[in-house]
Amino acid sequence: MTQHTASWPVAGWAKHYNSQVLMNDLVAAIIVAIMLIPQSLAYAMLAGLPPEVGLYASIFPLIAYALLGTSSTLSVGPVAITSLMTAAALAEVAEQGTGTYLSGAITLAALSGVMLLAFGVLRLGFLANFLSHTVVSAFITASAIIIALSQVRHLLGVEAGGDNVFELLHGIGLHASDTNFFTLSIGAGVLLFLFAVRARGARVLSGLGLSTHSAELVAKAAPVAGVMVTILFVVGLGLAERDVEIVGAIPSGLPAFAMPVFSMELAQALFIPAALISIIGYVESISVGRTLGARKRERVNSNRELIGLGAANLASAFSGALPVTGGFSRSVVNFDAGAATQAASIYTAILIALVSLFLTPLLYYLPKATLAATIIVAVLSLIDLSIIKKTWRFSRGDWLAVMITMLVTLGFGVETGVSCGVLTSLGLHLYRTSQPHIAEVGLVEGTEHFRNVRRYKVRTVPEILTLRVDESLFFANASYLEDQVFKQIYHHDPITHVVLMCSAVNEIDYSALEVLEELNRQLREQGLFLHLSEVKGPVLDRLRGTEFMEHLTGCIYLSQHQAYSDLCKRYRY
Repeated sequence: MTQHTASWPVAGWAKHYNSQVLMNDLVAAIIVAIMLIPQSLAYAMLAGLPPEVGLYASIFPLIAYALLGTSSTLSVGPVAITSLMTAAALAEVAEQGTGTYLSGAITLAALSGVMLLAFGVLRLGFLANFLSHTVVSAFITASAIIIALSQVRHLLGVEAGGDNVFELLHGIGLHASDTNFFTLSIGAGVLLFLFAVRARGARVLSGLGLSTHSAELVAKAAPVAGVMVTILFVVGLGLAERDVEIVGAIPSGLPAFAMPVFSMELAQALFIPAALISIIGYVESISVGRTLGARKRERVNSNRELIGLGAANLASAFSGALPVTGGFSRSVVNFDAGAATQAASIYTAILIALVSLFLTPLLYYLPKATLAATIIVAVLSLIDLSIIKKTWRFSRGDWLAVMITMLVTLGFGVETGVSCGVLTSLGLHLYRTSQPHIAEVGLVEGTEHFRNVRRYKVRTVPEILTLRVDESLFFANASYLEDQVFKQIYHHDPITHVVLMCSAVNEIDYSALEVLEELNRQLREQGLFLHLSEVKGPVLDRLRGTEFMEHLTGCIYLSQHQAYSDLCKRYRY
């Protein structure tokens, strides 16, 4: 298994670099660059920023992550979800097209970079585990629907805005009569082309003699063909004079790598949105990195990833661009194209830099409808409505969290939606841990195993109540355990001994210790004995020397079978 143990991850792959790896990385870089150029332009447009900003966000950030990131194939840059979140955040502080709007995007990137770096230094990568995967899926699905609807106005060539589904639908309906036929023809044509290539492109190319792998990679470059053909149409038919919106002049040259202008007022206004962008960006990136890493038997270090992504966002800020993160589609293409190391990202950055230097004049007549179609096709693959049905069947709690997150995002916008998603994830975690599974267990005849009395045919003794606690005990759930013990006692009159089977208890905090002491005291006053079984060594070490151990009315048994056998002898069973 590949592991990055060097202080700089780049040192892990640089020392084994050779000509064969170089060729693999170069091929992957060319393919990813071809895919990334239209995507970068499109996502800058989605964020409400000039198109060159998307190119700037795809140069130095790639190099920064390549030097510090731990995934050999993750490709960073602007992505749909964070671009939409950027647009939603900036809409609250500035008008599109103003200097303040661009400064806001740079500030978001800088704040995200600082936050991610701080989280990495403090080794807080584990915090991403508290964001439920089902909630993230719900948020991404709802956001993808909003993104797709937000691009319909570019397909129609009308002015219609909005931050949520209702505002977008209202705006589109209000201005639908102003649709530009030529713009619609271009947008619809590119949409049909991209969908057709996605559905049958690889198969057609394979029929022409390409290998299956090569055909799939060439098909993924279809957006570039759409860009080239629609530019020719606009120029050849003079569609710019027919009110077809085009990208216009894109400045040639590399980004001016300089210290961002800092505004305390802007930083305060964008602090919370930057935190949310950081969270969602990191979760998306680490998910992609780990998925691809598993296919290469490669370990992706969550804390190092925070540092890599933080450096990438700071590099984006210094480039005058927007927040970036690891993108799913481009990372998969990078992997499938045979990228062996992060050098592929460095080569990709160099190729995009060359495009920025020499080829941007060729994009002058690129229709915005083409970019809108590219975005729509890209984000539709993110929509996963099956999560609703799956969670309904498996867990109603998860289903409720999915529905809340999805409906809030659709109805109130991405900022409110992601905030709701984070709170819902935490609420779901706290609810589940505050009510741990506690089962009454009995002996399976002919064995030394104890199982839930409601699921198995087991042997029990009226005077002995054994409860298996399936969770560590801490301040949030200790009282629940106490309630369950007395609930069982009040339903079973002959009980004299209560045994807590602690095989799943990995920790007991001080609040839980106090509850156990109170439980022991109350049971003693009622003439009942409290016993513990299968207590883990570290937990037992912490209990030793406490008042609880000094006043425990019963015993601590090595195994549940030992406790059961010993107590049964007292009643001659």
